[in-house]
Amino acid sequence: MELREIQKPLKESYREDPDASRITLHADGSSGEDAMNCSVDIGRAIQAAQAHTGVGGAGTQACSGDLLLAALAACAQLTCQMVAANTGIEAKRIEARVEGDLDLRGTLGVDKSVPAGFSDIRLRFEIDAPDASSEELEGLISKTERYCTVLQTLRQPPEVETRLAARGSGGGTG
Repeated sequence: MELREIQKPLKESYREDPDASRITLHADGSSGEDAMNCSVDIGRAIQAAQAHTGVGGAGTQACSGDLLLAALAACAQLTCQMVAANTGIEAKRIEARVEGDLDLRGTLGVDKSVPAGFSDIRLRFEIDAPDASSEELEGLISKTERYCTVLQTLRQPPEVETRLAARGSGGGTG
Protein backbone atom coordinates (compact mmCIF):
# COMPACT_ATOMS: atom_id res chain seq x y z
CA MET A 1 0.00 0.00 0.00
CA GLU A 2 1.33 3.44 -0.90
CA LEU A 3 1.88 6.17 1.66
CA ARG A 4 -0.82 8.39 0.13
CA GLU A 5 -3.36 5.58 0.47
CA ILE A 6 -2.39 5.01 4.09
CA GLN A 7 -2.59 8.72 4.95
CA LYS A 8 -5.74 9.57 2.96
CA PRO A 9 -8.31 8.41 5.56
CA LEU A 10 -6.28 10.05 8.32
CA LYS A 11 -6.22 13.39 6.51
CA GLU A 12 -9.96 13.15 5.80
CA SER A 13 -10.67 12.38 9.45
CA TYR A 14 -8.57 15.34 10.61
CA ARG A 15 -10.31 17.69 8.17
CA GLU A 16 -13.74 16.58 9.42
CA ASP A 17 -12.76 16.53 13.10
CA PRO A 18 -9.72 18.67 13.91
CA ASP A 19 -9.78 17.42 17.53
CA ALA A 20 -9.01 13.91 16.25
CA SER A 21 -5.62 15.17 15.05
CA ARG A 22 -4.48 16.34 18.48
CA ILE A 23 -2.32 13.90 20.39
CA THR A 24 -0.21 14.03 23.53
CA LEU A 25 3.09 12.16 23.59
CA HIS A 26 4.89 11.45 26.82
CA ALA A 27 8.24 10.42 28.16
CA ASP A 28 8.95 9.47 31.76
CA GLY A 29 12.40 9.68 33.29
CA SER A 30 13.34 7.41 36.19
CA SER A 31 16.38 7.37 38.45
CA GLY A 32 19.24 5.08 37.58
CA GLU A 33 21.91 3.40 39.68
CA ASP A 34 23.51 6.77 40.53
CA ALA A 35 23.23 10.49 39.83
CA MET A 36 24.82 10.06 36.38
CA ASN A 37 22.29 7.49 35.01
CA CYS A 38 18.60 7.29 34.26
CA SER A 39 16.10 5.62 31.99
CA VAL A 40 13.49 7.25 29.78
CA ASP A 41 10.27 5.38 29.07
CA ILE A 42 8.40 6.53 25.94
CA GLY A 43 5.71 3.89 26.25
CA ARG A 44 7.02 1.68 23.44
CA ALA A 45 10.65 1.53 24.46
CA ILE A 46 12.91 2.34 27.36
CA GLN A 47 16.12 4.20 26.59
CA ALA A 48 19.01 4.17 29.03
CA ALA A 49 20.71 7.54 29.34
CA GLN A 50 23.57 9.00 31.29
CA ALA A 51 25.49 12.19 31.72
CA HIS A 52 28.04 13.02 29.02
CA THR A 53 31.70 12.32 29.76
CA GLY A 54 32.30 16.07 29.69
CA VAL A 55 30.27 16.42 32.89
CA GLY A 56 31.47 13.21 34.55
CA GLY A 57 29.42 10.45 32.90
CA ALA A 58 30.92 7.14 31.81
CA GLY A 59 30.17 7.61 28.10
CA THR A 60 28.57 4.18 27.66
CA GLN A 61 24.99 5.40 27.04
CA ALA A 62 23.37 8.22 25.14
CA CYS A 63 23.37 11.58 26.86
CA SER A 64 20.36 13.90 26.75
CA GLY A 65 22.00 15.96 24.00
CA ASP A 66 22.41 12.79 21.92
CA LEU A 67 18.72 12.05 22.43
CA LEU A 68 17.69 15.56 21.36
CA LEU A 69 19.80 15.34 18.20
CA ALA A 70 18.52 11.80 17.58
CA ALA A 71 14.93 13.04 17.79
CA LEU A 72 15.72 15.70 15.18
CA ALA A 73 17.53 13.20 12.94
CA ALA A 74 14.68 10.68 13.15
CA CYS A 75 12.01 13.29 12.47
CA ALA A 76 13.92 14.87 9.58
CA GLN A 77 14.73 11.45 8.12
CA LEU A 78 11.15 10.17 8.25
CA THR A 79 9.67 13.47 7.08
CA CYS A 80 12.04 13.64 4.10
CA GLN A 81 11.30 10.02 3.16
CA MET A 82 7.52 10.61 3.36
CA VAL A 83 7.67 13.89 1.41
CA ALA A 84 9.77 12.17 -1.28
CA ALA A 85 7.26 9.32 -1.48
CA ASN A 86 4.27 11.69 -1.63
CA THR A 87 5.84 13.91 -4.29
CA GLY A 88 7.04 11.05 -6.48
CA ILE A 89 10.76 11.61 -5.96
CA GLU A 90 12.44 8.22 -6.24
CA ALA A 91 15.41 8.25 -3.94
CA LYS A 92 17.87 5.41 -3.73
CA ARG A 93 19.11 6.79 -0.42
CA ILE A 94 18.15 9.56 1.99
CA GLU A 95 20.22 10.24 5.08
CA ALA A 96 19.82 12.97 7.67
CA ARG A 97 22.83 13.93 9.80
CA VAL A 98 22.58 16.22 12.79
CA GLU A 99 25.42 17.84 14.74
CA GLY A 100 25.17 20.19 17.67
CA ASP A 101 27.65 22.36 19.55
CA LEU A 102 27.63 22.69 23.35
CA ASP A 103 29.83 24.63 25.74
CA LEU A 104 29.83 22.51 28.89
CA ARG A 105 30.93 25.44 31.05
CA GLY A 106 27.27 26.51 31.00
CA THR A 107 25.99 23.06 31.94
CA LEU A 108 28.44 22.80 34.86
CA GLY A 109 27.95 26.40 36.01
CA VAL A 110 31.65 27.17 35.50
CA ASP A 111 30.89 30.43 33.67
CA LYS A 112 27.50 32.02 34.33
CA SER A 113 27.74 34.02 31.09
CA VAL A 114 27.72 30.77 29.07
CA PRO A 115 24.21 29.36 28.61
CA ALA A 116 23.43 25.69 29.16
CA GLY A 117 22.21 24.21 25.89
CA PHE A 118 23.16 23.97 22.27
CA SER A 119 24.58 27.08 20.64
CA ASP A 120 24.38 25.70 17.11
CA ILE A 121 22.66 22.73 15.48
CA ARG A 122 23.32 21.66 11.89
CA LEU A 123 21.01 19.39 9.88
CA ARG A 124 22.39 18.02 6.62
CA PHE A 125 20.70 15.75 4.10
CA GLU A 126 22.45 13.38 1.73
CA ILE A 127 20.03 12.37 -1.00
CA ASP A 128 20.74 10.04 -3.90
CA ALA A 129 17.90 10.64 -6.34
CA PRO A 130 19.45 10.49 -9.82
CA ASP A 131 16.25 11.38 -11.69
CA ALA A 132 15.33 14.36 -9.49
CA SER A 133 16.13 17.88 -10.65
CA SER A 134 17.85 20.37 -8.36
CA GLU A 135 14.51 22.23 -8.10
CA GLU A 136 12.76 19.03 -6.97
CA LEU A 137 15.45 18.39 -4.37
CA GLU A 138 15.25 21.98 -3.11
CA GLY A 139 11.46 21.57 -2.86
CA LEU A 140 11.95 18.29 -1.00
CA ILE A 141 14.17 19.97 1.59
CA SER A 142 11.85 22.96 1.88
CA LYS A 143 8.81 20.74 2.51
CA THR A 144 10.81 18.57 4.90
CA GLU A 145 11.73 21.65 6.92
CA ARG A 146 8.11 22.81 6.91
CA TYR A 147 6.64 19.50 8.09
CA CYS A 148 9.38 18.23 10.43
CA THR A 149 7.79 18.46 13.87
CA VAL A 150 11.01 18.41 15.87
CA LEU A 151 12.74 20.97 13.63
CA GLN A 152 9.78 23.33 13.83
CA THR A 153 9.62 22.87 17.62
CA LEU A 154 13.30 23.81 17.93
CA ARG A 155 12.85 26.82 15.64
CA GLN A 156 9.69 28.03 17.37
CA PRO A 157 9.89 26.64 20.89
CA PRO A 158 6.66 26.24 22.85
CA GLU A 159 6.22 27.39 26.42
CA VAL A 160 7.49 24.67 28.74
CA GLU A 161 5.76 24.40 32.09
CA THR A 162 7.83 23.08 34.99
CA ARG A 163 6.20 22.11 38.26
CA LEU A 164 6.78 19.94 41.28
CA ALA A 165 4.13 17.21 41.20
CA ALA A 166 4.68 15.59 44.59
CA ARG A 167 7.09 15.61 47.46
CA GLY A 168 8.77 12.48 48.75
CA SER A 169 8.03 11.20 52.21
CA GLY A 170 10.40 11.20 55.11
CA GLY A 171 11.38 14.83 55.36
CA GLY A 172 8.29 16.56 56.63
CA THR A 173 6.66 16.89 59.98
CA GLY A 174 3.48 14.94 60.53
